[in-house]
Amino acid sequence: MSSLEEIIQQVNSRRLWRGAALLALAAFSSPVFVLTLAPVYGSAPSHIFHGYGVAITAAIGWFLKDVIQQLTNRRAVYLLPVVAFWYPTIQYFLLQQSSSFGNPTGAVITEVVAFYPFVLLSVACAAKLVQAGLNLERYGDIAKEHVPLISSYVVYTFAEKLAKSFIARFIGSFWLFSSTGLQFFVAILCSTVIPSKWLLLAIPSILFTLTSNVHLPLGITTSGLRSTLNEEGFALVDRQESSTGYISVLDSLEDGFRVMRCDHSLLGGQWTKTYRNYNPKVQDPIYAVFSLLEAVRLAETDHGAHRVDADSKALVIGLGVGTTPAALITHGIETTIVEIDPVVHKFASKYFHLPSNHIAAIEDATLFVDRALKSPKPTQYDYIVHDVFTGGAEPIELFSIEFLGGLNSLLKEDGIIAMNYAGDLSLYPAALTVRTIQAVFPSCRFFREDSGEEGNGDFTNMVIFCKKDSATPLRFRDPVPADFLDSKFRETYLVPKHEIDPAIFTTVTGGQRVLRAKDTGKLYRWQDQGALEHWGIMRKVLPDAVWENW
Repeated sequence: MSSLEEIIQQVNSRRLWRGAALLALAAFSSPVFVLTLAPVYGSAPSHIFHGYGVAITAAIGWFLKDVIQQLTNRRAVYLLPVVAFWYPTIQYFLLQQSSSFGNPTGAVITEVVAFYPFVLLSVACAAKLVQAGLNLERYGDIAKEHVPLISSYVVYTFAEKLAKSFIARFIGSFWLFSSTGLQFFVAILCSTVIPSKWLLLAIPSILFTLTSNVHLPLGITTSGLRSTLNEEGFALVDRQESSTGYISVLDSLEDGFRVMRCDHSLLGGQWTKTYRNYNPKVQDPIYAVFSLLEAVRLAETDHGAHRVDADSKALVIGLGVGTTPAALITHGIETTIVEIDPVVHKFASKYFHLPSNHIAAIEDATLFVDRALKSPKPTQYDYIVHDVFTGGAEPIELFSIEFLGGLNSLLKEDGIIAMNYAGDLSLYPAALTVRTIQAVFPSCRFFREDSGEEGNGDFTNMVIFCKKDSATPLRFRDPVPADFLDSKFRETYLVPKHEIDPAIFTTVTGGQRVLRAKDTGKLYRWQDQGALEHWGIMRKVLPDAVWENW
């Protein structure tokens, strides 16, 4: 081989790996961008149009690569690192307008203005580099066009899957591995792949990101976040990104409560401002539903006898701030908590007084239940509390007949299960959930959190209490002072009051009879609708600036 041929081969190899690197970085940025949208618009709304939009933009970039090169005077590849550094800053300012844009319109606008130009340039530049690097002209036009396209698609798909695995394992472990930190890291890598003198144009954005972008968890930016939140009457206690999203703990300086946030939702909260000499054994929750779940202890046995806390076991699926399991533990019940997010468990223990004397299973609830059922002698529970609502939508698979059947197997014959369902009771998913629950548990009673009218189309919490045996009706005993744990809040909200006639769910017809695990994907459209409704509710609970400055 001549020296000229060697030089050409080296040049083509360099083009090829640069093109592949740009594709990989664009693919890596895709799930990261969704993470940065979720705290402001919610995890479900952030996904609604993302996949379609990125695919369309990438296709435009590929097929118009020559046009883009001409329009930029063949400087597109050198402008790409500049765009990589600037789009997080543009996104930051667009997120501040979320209340004006609305949801999901705001999420789409943010993607179109901030992220899609980066995807467009990345794919267009990568296409030219890959095509030149493969050098397939001698094999004809079909090979010249299609082999680079297919190869690029494979690289992009593999890199996106790798990115999701990386995010699941490392998100939040270091400031550079936060969602905004990863955007900055991608820009650094992009400038390494394509060195460019145009990077001087990125200096203002770099300085802004490192000093003023409150979404980046550095000391100086966190100080800025604290100042912004203080102006809104809130104080930041702690924050960290984790497997289920952006987790933070906030104190209301005016109203006297503390909440835990997950993306654009509240996992729960407790009152911190109380009357003098008022010391409940377990902090009062800000939402009545968490006290209502504690009423699982008040359900009588099939023989009408009162239950005894001593030697009883409880399984809690979904921790939140830990108010319900804390009450069960305080009553002397051995409590196992299954929580998928380690940061939620850490913050509940550190900032919401979750007692340490519990059994913690930090894992996916489906894996926990499957493993428990396969053990030689599965532990059976007197009480099961199923409370997994987060981010505007439940994990649908945890309401499938297979999962609920597993919980039924773990429940003692005389046991009681309480399930929190948050959603619009007039819509199909609520009716499907009720039918699925009744298919597993033959004796149930349904209660609203508040006194709203049944089936009025509003978004509310519904708690379903069920037992295995339908021979006798499910009844609740009258509470005694010890049940209230010295809490005035529990005196008001512990006993279920606002019962729902399950007949209202029979008016919603059509669809599946019960929800099966293999069919959960069919409910995503309904879940998106519920998430958008929940977004509007959350914007009334906390100021816009609190949601936008995370």
